[in-house]
Amino acid sequence: MMNRERLTSGLEMMGVAFDQTAIERFEAFHAILDEYNQKMDLTAVLDEDERIDRHDLDSAAPLAKGLLLPDSKVIDVGTGAGFPGMPLLILRPDLKMTFLDALNKRILFLEDALRRLGLKAETLHARAEDAARMPAHREMYDAAVSRAVASAAVLQELTLPFVRQGGTAIAWKGPGVQDEMVAAKRAAFVLGGTVRGVESAPVPRRDDWAHCLLITDKTGKTPKAYPRKAGTPNKKPLA
Repeated sequence: MMNRERLTSGLEMMGVAFDQTAIERFEAFHAILDEYNQKMDLTAVLDEDERIDRHDLDSAAPLAKGLLLPDSKVIDVGTGAGFPGMPLLILRPDLKMTFLDALNKRILFLEDALRRLGLKAETLHARAEDAARMPAHREMYDAAVSRAVASAAVLQELTLPFVRQGGTAIAWKGPGVQDEMVAAKRAAFVLGGTVRGVESAPVPRRDDWAHCLLITDKTGKTPKAYPRKAGTPNKKPLA
């Protein structure tokens, strides 16, 4: 059973607005996640308090920082089990969210979850490198978000091609991101972006680990050569 008090107090400490419908949807989503997790590997975080901290509250960090304007068009690149996109959408149903993942079984899970939660969003089964070349998705988003496990330079190539000029790419990173900043800035420059900086994104009550947000502004157009073919950004990072 989800610990509602932990979730609500955490959101309050972060300064993130929520209503009762959002809390009920979080609880329902946890139940759906548990149901599917018995059939497929969606998350290794099974403890409810850990899930609230590591998935729900951590995903809400951009809202605590005021990074997503009302009605923003957002793509969650490499969403996996729906993080950060699902918590963001639960808390902000006004967002025009697209969930992107390369595994179709994850997309089917998310489509079922969205239907059962009464939320509207788009889903896209594709590799990020391929999706970013589709006219319907290339430079069409106000923001691209990603908690994917990859270097900062790789994440720039996987997210910035989706973002319109004037938009932002937001990547969740660990405290070691400072070691990746030179490469991240070089990659961003090639892709038409400018690194704004790193924002601390602590989760309440958790001093044992911390995420931060790498924020990159889309200041120009992404050259047609990028992203490179699927798999290349990971094998040969731009920087």
